[in-house]
Amino acid sequence: MSLDLEFARSQFPAFAEPSLQGQAFFENAGGSYTCQSVIDRLTRFYTQRKVQPYAPYEASILGGAEMDEARQRLAAMMGVESDELSFGPSTTQNTYVLSQAFRTFVGPGEAIIVTNQDHEANSGPWRRLAESGIEVREWQIDPQSGKLHLADLAKLLDEKVRLVCFPHCSNVVGEINPVAEITAMAHSAGAFVCVDGVSYAPHGLPNVAELGADIYLFSAYKTYGPHQGVMVVRRALSELLPNQAHYFNGDVGYKRFTPAGPDHAQVAACAGIADYIDMLCDHHGGPQTDPALRAAFVHDLMRAHEVKLLQPLLDAVKDRNDVRLIGPADAAVRAPTVALQLKVAAEPVAAQLAEMGIMAGGGDFYAVRALKALGIDPAAGVLRLSFTHYTSEAEIEKLLSALDYVL
Repeated sequence: MSLDLEFARSQFPAFAEPSLQGQAFFENAGGSYTCQSVIDRLTRFYTQRKVQPYAPYEASILGGAEMDEARQRLAAMMGVESDELSFGPSTTQNTYVLSQAFRTFVGPGEAIIVTNQDHEANSGPWRRLAESGIEVREWQIDPQSGKLHLADLAKLLDEKVRLVCFPHCSNVVGEINPVAEITAMAHSAGAFVCVDGVSYAPHGLPNVAELGADIYLFSAYKTYGPHQGVMVVRRALSELLPNQAHYFNGDVGYKRFTPAGPDHAQVAACAGIADYIDMLCDHHGGPQTDPALRAAFVHDLMRAHEVKLLQPLLDAVKDRNDVRLIGPADAAVRAPTVALQLKVAAEPVAAQLAEMGIMAGGGDFYAVRALKALGIDPAAGVLRLSFTHYTSEAEIEKLLSALDYVL
C-alpha cells in the first residue's frame, strides 16, 4: 500500500498557510512542520489546563493525565515500558544529563566509544568524560564515504568498554546504521549502547525493544511535534545509573534523568504525535491492535514513500562534477537527508535556492567532526536537502530544477 499523500498533508496546517505557498520545504532535518493534532493539544493545554498538574482539581487532573498519555502512548509505539520514556528540553540537554550519570558509573581506566559521524549532541558530552579519567575511543568514519565500518568497531571493543554511542543515521551522511547489529556487538563485549535517533525518528518511529538499544534519543520538534527531547532509557540500565533528579524522585524511572521540571504543555502536546501516527494507520487500513505494530506499519508507509522520492534526487547529483554527494547513492539504505559538498560556500547557494522557493540550509549542522573527517571545511559547510514523508513528487521536481539552475 502506498501513502495517501493528500491525506497526510491535510494534517499539517503549514501546507494551507498563505505565507508558505509556493515554497517547498527541504530543511526538515532541522525541524519538521507540526501536525494539527499537536497544535490542538498544545492550544487546549494552554487555554484549559495551564495549571500545576497532578493536583486534586479537574484542570490539574486532566493536565496530568494528558502528560501521562503522551508518555504512555509513545512508549507503547516504541515497544518499551512507559516508565522507560521521559521528556526533556532537548536531545542535547538529555544527553548531557545522561553523561553526568555515566561520569560516576564508569570508572577511571574504563572506556567509552564515540563516533565522528555524530551531531555534536551525541559526541561532545561523552568526550568530556575524559576529564574524569575515562578513556574515550573514537570509532572513525571512512573519509571517502562517511560510513562506519563494523570491523573498525570490533577493534575498539574490549572488556574495558562500558558504553558505545553512535547515531541511527548521521544528519549529514544520511546512511542508516545497522543498530541491532552494532548493539549485539556491544552487548557481547559487555557494553551498553546510546543511539542518537534524531535524524531517523522523523522517518518512522523505531521499535527500540527490537533494536536492543539501552538508550534511544530523538527530538519531538523534528517528529511533527513541539520542542522537546524524547529519551528512552531501558530499565535494566536506568536502575544502575545514579539518580540525576531530586532525591525523592530517584525511584521513578521517567523522572530520574530530568533534573528540571518538564514543560507540561509541550509534554502533553506530544500525544498529538501518537494521534497522527494512529490516524495514518487507520486511514490506510493498518493493524487494529498493538501500538508497536501500528507504528511499524506507519513507519513502513513513510519509508516507502520517501525512498521513492529520494532516488531521483540521488541520481541527479551523484555523478555531477560540481558537487560531492555525502553518503550512499542508494535511497534504500539512507534517510532523505542529502548533504552536498560544493565548490563554493554552501550558505549563499541555499540563499539562492530560497529565492526560487526552495527552503534549504547550508552550514556545518553541528556535525563539524564528520565534515572535517570527510575533508570538508566546516566554514564552507555543505548544502543540506532534507525532506520527510509529507513531501510531494512535484516538490522534488521543483527542487531538481532549482538545484540545476543554481549549480
